[in-house]
Amino acid sequence: MGLLDRGVEIKSPEQIDGMRKAGIVVGRTLELLRGHARAGISTAELDGIAEDSIRSAGATPSFLGYHGFPASICTSVNDEVVHGIPGDRVLADGDVVSIDCGAIVEGWHGDAAITVPVGEVAAELTNLMRITEEAMWRGIAAAHLGGRVTDISHAVERHVRSQGRYGIVEDYTGHGIGSAMHQPPNVPNYGRPGKGPRLVEGLALAVEPMITGGTKETDVLEDDWTVVTTDGSRAAHFEHTFTLTSTGTWVLTAPDGGEAALTALGVPFGGR
Repeated sequence: MGLLDRGVEIKSPEQIDGMRKAGIVVGRTLELLRGHARAGISTAELDGIAEDSIRSAGATPSFLGYHGFPASICTSVNDEVVHGIPGDRVLADGDVVSIDCGAIVEGWHGDAAITVPVGEVAAELTNLMRITEEAMWRGIAAAHLGGRVTDISHAVERHVRSQGRYGIVEDYTGHGIGSAMHQPPNVPNYGRPGKGPRLVEGLALAVEPMITGGTKETDVLEDDWTVVTTDGSRAAHFEHTFTLTSTGTWVLTAPDGGEAALTALGVPFGGR
């Protein structure tokens, strides 16, 4: 390991299996929330559903109490990019809501996010969500043993740029994950390939592009958590936690391990 790799946590296969347990809890909770994100429900109600789902699976919410965060999920609506606090806000038709969820099982973390349309949304928002999710998968697909972290970054940016004029948020990035939710290295969503720590077995990363329909610039609201676009443009956020094994790529927070999406991209599936 070189200087660039300082502080990077490498897990054993058994520890990665522990992360998979946490990842399954996160993936199933997000699918549950996808079904409940409809007009008339409050973001606080979504938070309650999430906490019940996580705890009933024998896990602990990663976010609750993290640096004082007061809820089990982040709910970011419309121009809110990330870290929105659940509360009294009621979702309405035409909204988009990004839901970020984390869980801990036996000391190991899983972290993932989805953006969900509420009722019928404008075509440009459907495209924004599609492009953001595709960019996440292309970033994951670009990772291979012996590669570098920014191979992921470059693939995310390249896909977004190929789709039109969108803002790629730079101030918030993906990250290493394992015995803590946020660890080195950072995983930016833009940049040249071939830089950063080497991708090796036992490294787990969360890839999470945050893309806007306008500017890349953001502000933080007075609650000191909620990040919004400065121009009021809508945002989308998708995230998965993944690792590389000797046989391929394994998405720890996808219920199927990412097999379907990876196969469609021609990437070997490395789950067990």
